[in-house]
Amino acid sequence: MKTKINVAILGLGGIARKMAATVNNAEYAVLYAAASRSAEKAKAFAEEFGAVKAYGSYEEMAADGNVDLVYIATPHAFHAENATMCLNHGKHVLVEKPLAVNAEQAEKVFALAEEKGLFAGEAMWSRFQPIQKMLNEILNSGAIGEVTQVTAFTGGEMTNVKRLTEPDLAGGALLDVGIYPLNFASMAINEPVERIDTNAEISEKGVDLQNAFVLTYKSGKMAVLGSSMVSEMDSRGVIYGTKGRIEADFIIDIEKITVCAGGKREVTERPPQITGFEYELEAAVKAIECGAAQTEEMPHQETVKMLRIMDALRDKWGVRYPFE
Repeated sequence: MKTKINVAILGLGGIARKMAATVNNAEYAVLYAAASRSAEKAKAFAEEFGAVKAYGSYEEMAADGNVDLVYIATPHAFHAENATMCLNHGKHVLVEKPLAVNAEQAEKVFALAEEKGLFAGEAMWSRFQPIQKMLNEILNSGAIGEVTQVTAFTGGEMTNVKRLTEPDLAGGALLDVGIYPLNFASMAINEPVERIDTNAEISEKGVDLQNAFVLTYKSGKMAVLGSSMVSEMDSRGVIYGTKGRIEADFIIDIEKITVCAGGKREVTERPPQITGFEYELEAAVKAIECGAAQTEEMPHQETVKMLRIMDALRDKWGVRYPFE
C-alpha cells in the first residue's frame, strides 16, 4: 500500500481495544483518533494506545479533516446511525458486525456510501482470514465432493452482558454470535435460501436467548445452525460432502480445519496472527486505495443477504426491536 491511512475508532469497548492493537501493528495505518461519548474515556484510551487525538463527541471526530477511515465499535443498535453520520462527513467506514440491525438499514448505508463515493464495509473478520481462504480452496478442489449439508453452532453464557440482554441495544444471541454460523454456511453453500424452519427461546425482555434454525437451499442442500447466550457451545462447524467432510474448530476465529476424505485426515492449522483483525483492516485500506466501495471478501450484497435471513428469523420468533 502506498501511504498510511489515518484511522479513528468510534466506540471504545473491548473490541475497540483489539482494533487499536491491530492498527498499531500495521505499517499502512496510524491510530489517529479515539472517540467516545465520554471525554475522559477517550483521553484514557488515546493515552493507552497512542492515538493522536481524543474526542468526547463522535460528531467532533467525524468533522476532523485528518480522519480517513472510521472503525465503528458501538453496540449493534447504533451501527447504521454512526456509519451514516461518518459517511455524511466524508469518512470511509468499517463497521463491526453486524453492519446494521436489519437489511433495510444496511441498504441505506450502502446506498449513501455509493452516492458519496466512499468505502463502507462490514468487519466480519472470519470472512477475511487466510484459513478461510484455504477452506474455500479445499471446497473448490472437490476433495469432499459436492457439498450437501453444513452444521454449525456457537455461543456462551453471556446473560450478564447488557448489550445482549436489552432490546433497545438490539440484544440477543442471533445478531451477536448467530451471525457466525450463518456466514460459515453461506461461504460453503452459496445459493438462495428457499425455506427457513426455526425456533427460539425468548427472554422476558423480548430478545432471543438461544435459537436453532434449518436453512433449505434451492438445490435441496441444508444448513443446520444455531446460537446461544445461555449455553457454552463448542463453536464447531462441519461441511459435509458426497466424498467426505471438513471440520472447522472454533468458527468465530477458525483455529484449524480437518479434511476427512478417502480414509485420511489432513489437518491445517491457522497461521500466526496479530489479533485476527489485521486482514479485514488491510482489505478495507486496499479497497479505499483502489476507490472501491466494498471488499471482495465481504461485498455489500452478502451483508444484506445475511441480514435478510436474520430479519426472517426474528420475524418468525416475533422479535422486533423498539426502534424498528
